[in-house]
Amino acid sequence: MTKITLIFICVNIVSSQLVINVKNKGGDLIQETLTGEPDKNTISLEFQKLDGTYLKMRIDFKSEVQIFKMTVLGEEERLDDKQHQSMCFVFKFLKSEFITADAMSKLRQKNPGTIRNPEEDKGQERLIMTLGVNLDLAKSISPYVFNMCSKAETLIFSRESDLKAWSAGNNQTYTSLLEAAHQFPMSTTPRCDTVKETDQPCVCRLPICIGWYPCGLKYCRGRDSAGKTVSYRCGIKTCKKCRVFDYYVEQKLNCMWESVYKD
Repeated sequence: MTKITLIFICVNIVSSQLVINVKNKGGDLIQETLTGEPDKNTISLEFQKLDGTYLKMRIDFKSEVQIFKMTVLGEEERLDDKQHQSMCFVFKFLKSEFITADAMSKLRQKNPGTIRNPEEDKGQERLIMTLGVNLDLAKSISPYVFNMCSKAETLIFSRESDLKAWSAGNNQTYTSLLEAAHQFPMSTTPRCDTVKETDQPCVCRLPICIGWYPCGLKYCRGRDSAGKTVSYRCGIKTCKKCRVFDYYVEQKLNCMWESVYKD
C-alpha cells in the first residue's frame, strides 16, 4: 500500500485544495479534487469518471447534510435524448464519516503525482430515495442545495428518515421540511431494467464510488517541553466507500444506462 504523505499546517486559512490521484477497481486513474472551507464549514469533493459521469459532493457540517450532484452523459444513439442529465441526492451526513472542514483546510500534500490507495474499504451502502425535493424550498434543508442542484430541476431526491433526523424530534421543524418534499410511489413502481417503454415511470438505480477520502484523523503521542505526555494530530485515515441510489423517474428515458429490457 502506498504510504500517504499528508501533513498538517496549523495556520488560519480560508480554504485549501488537494488534488488526489486514485485508481478505481478497473485500474482507471481518477483525479479527485477536495476543498475545505472552514469559514463556511463545508467540504467539497469532485471528479469525473472515464465514461463522462461527473460527481460533485458537498458536505454542510452545520446542517449535517451531504449533497451528491451526479451528471451522466446521454445516449449518443438517441436523437431525442439530452446530451447529459443531472441528479441530486440530499441525505443525512454523519460527522464520523469525514474529517472536519478545519482539519481539511490544514492538510498539505507532498508528492502530488503519487497514486493514492485508501487504508479502509467501507463497502457499499444502498440508499432508497423516497422523496422528491422542491428546489425553491430546499434552503430549509441546506442553503447549498439550490446552487448545486438548480440544473437537476425536478431530479432532486432525499429520504423521509433523513428529514426526521434533521428535525431532531421537533415537529415544527419536521413539518417545514416536509413542505419542501413530496412522496414517490416507490413500492408500486417497477425497476427500470424491467420496463420496455421509454415513457413509462420506473425506479432507476445509479451507483457511485468515492475511491479515496479522509475519513478520520490519526493521533500520535509525544512529550511537550515540560516532559508531559501529550496527544497531537499527526495524519489522516483514508477510506473508500460506494453508494447505490434508487430513485423515481417519470420515464425510463431518464435512466437509459439500466440494462435493456428483454422479452
